[in-house]
Amino acid sequence: MREKIDVTEYAPTILRELPKGVLLTASADGRANPMTIGWGTLGVEWGKQLFVAYVRSSRFTYGLLEKSGEFTVSVPMRTGEKDYDQRVRQILAVCGSKSGRDMDKVAELGLTLVEGEEVAAPAIQELPLTLECRVLYKDGQDESRLPDDLREHYYATDAPHTAYYAEIVSAYLLR
Repeated sequence: MREKIDVTEYAPTILRELPKGVLLTASADGRANPMTIGWGTLGVEWGKQLFVAYVRSSRFTYGLLEKSGEFTVSVPMRTGEKDYDQRVRQILAVCGSKSGRDMDKVAELGLTLVEGEEVAAPAIQELPLTLECRVLYKDGQDESRLPDDLREHYYATDAPHTAYYAEIVSAYLLR
């Protein structure tokens, strides 16, 4: 069951959880892959509510996003319950350290996929606050334009990010 939500009301929760980790799930060619992200923004542009996600071109999820142009963002609703919070930490740790090229994270973690309402990418039942997003615009970051300290810290050994500006086309809590 889905309970529709107002993104603005849940923005503090989303922004509080984002640096701790949320899941971005993309799907293409019959394969769904969740990836932990800690960078993103909520905002309004072009009169639309947006989530902007940043994904390195070296990531498996990047290829899925390029094919589909859609994703979901799944946010944990921390309860203080030890078992739930420990499960969330496990999901975020695996999805943030393992590649979808090497393993099926959904199967390995026993995640429950829930079909999207407006996008092909699924929601993740275990992280119930869900944003369904459709990419409107993307832009590759030019790391040469960053201050030296940021460039050296974030881009010395890996590819730059692509920023995906995506309209939030549906938002809900999974019950």
